[in-house]
Amino acid sequence: MAKKAAARKTAATRKAPARKTAAAAGRRPSRSNAPALDKEQELYAYREMLLIRRFEEKAGQMYGMGLIGGFCHLYIGQEAVVTGVHMASKEGDASITGYRDHGHMLVAGIDPNGVMAELTGRASGLSKGKGGSMHMFSKEKNFYGGNGIVGAQVSLGTGLAFAYKYRGEDNVSLTYFGDGASNQGQVYESFNMAKLWDLPVVYIIENNKYAMGTSLERASAMTDLSQRGASFEIPGEKVDGMDVRYVHEAAQRAIAHARSGKGPYILEMLTYRYRGHSMSDPAKYRSRDEVQTMRSEHDPIEQVKQRILSEKHASEDELKSIEKEVRAVVTEAADFATNAPEPDVSELWTDVTILAGS
Repeated sequence: MAKKAAARKTAATRKAPARKTAAAAGRRPSRSNAPALDKEQELYAYREMLLIRRFEEKAGQMYGMGLIGGFCHLYIGQEAVVTGVHMASKEGDASITGYRDHGHMLVAGIDPNGVMAELTGRASGLSKGKGGSMHMFSKEKNFYGGNGIVGAQVSLGTGLAFAYKYRGEDNVSLTYFGDGASNQGQVYESFNMAKLWDLPVVYIIENNKYAMGTSLERASAMTDLSQRGASFEIPGEKVDGMDVRYVHEAAQRAIAHARSGKGPYILEMLTYRYRGHSMSDPAKYRSRDEVQTMRSEHDPIEQVKQRILSEKHASEDELKSIEKEVRAVVTEAADFATNAPEPDVSELWTDVTILAGS
């Protein structure tokens, strides 16, 4: 237990490496001239993405065992997006997303025990066991959900940016949503307001190609999501969301733009989820070969691992040590979430609002 506690303490106190100077705007460099991360950044990215991957794999196992109820949307495959963006942000910046949110919480430094305990409906969960997978928040870490309504986080994230500007604070709202939410009307209302008042918000579209199960090509007449803000004069760009280097570089550029008072910016992250939309989705709308090709040729964690080894930033044994530490953190979170007490019956109506006429 002492080793597990030490591992969890390390996870809770970790910090992202200092940001580098943003690269000049323009066309994305070729793969042979990719933006570089230093040793500290590569190792940080590797550990954070590995923590998300192992946590999500464990959550999937626990869901299959009946320990997690309700909905459960896993982030496996998309780890480079939130990790690279977080590395480019600073303390005090807000983040908000939809229901595929476990990775966003972990990279923000939220205790894995609290996240997993919420998944299992325990009183020590992040929302006291009442929110489950889709409804978790941490004001202390400036994480505002976990929102179950498709596209709701876009207007809320715009509101966070408005609050920052109104109070004269030097912070940015990092607002994540998916390709499926990109056709929602409130998204464009938010774009209009954000540009009208030059609000400090970066809209991060995690385009994993299939929304809830319908491909982008079948669902959207205009598939270049990076240009969805063009009619509002909001700049945008496509980013290789499977490579944390490109994510980090683009996020630096976008966040600097928003923080400097120039208004909103759109990043379309071209990414891919390995699992279905949720745990109940068999994902029959795509082939196994397609998924396997993405895993074998574009896996975000494997890319970082191979760079670390080739640049001699760490040895195989050192990476195995990181893997062991991460697994200990996840194992402790699972044990905690399995054995922690459930909410008391007296808590049934606490923090619950009853709407008139309902």
